[in-house]
Amino acid sequence: MEVKVKRIAKKETYTIGKMYIDGAYVCDTLEDKDIGLTSNMSVAQICGVKIKGETAIPTGRYLVDMKTVSPRFGGRAQYQFCKGRLPRLCNTPGYQGVLIHCGNTAKDTEGCILVGENKAVGQVLNSTATFRKVYTKLKAADERGEQIWITME
Repeated sequence: MEVKVKRIAKKETYTIGKMYIDGAYVCDTLEDKDIGLTSNMSVAQICGVKIKGETAIPTGRYLVDMKTVSPRFGGRAQYQFCKGRLPRLCNTPGYQGVLIHCGNTAKDTEGCILVGENKAVGQVLNSTATFRKVYTKLKAADERGEQIWITME
């Protein structure tokens, strides 16, 4: 499965994107500020300029793991349907524990990718319902034994 996040609005404190799964638009995304990091940069270069909790992950292509229980979010009510197993991006240079999850503003991201509907400036709404929709698609691919890749553009 191929997931693509196309960053379309790079603002001072947040980034809005569009998520596509196998070429079909699925939802909007919200991330921290995009400062132009790429997966071709060294970890030292990335860590030298990123601001923890305020900087979007580097552009690039990452494998998505569907089996890891989030220590931070695993016990929350909105994730009980998936037993706390949130989609996790693997090998993001200079970052650890990058997840796709619920949230509404850049304060909720901490470097992760929030999913929802961009119907308010700097926010995504209906995030919990949107997360369920995205998770269901990703989980189905995982259960079929497909690798899930996400490309951040």
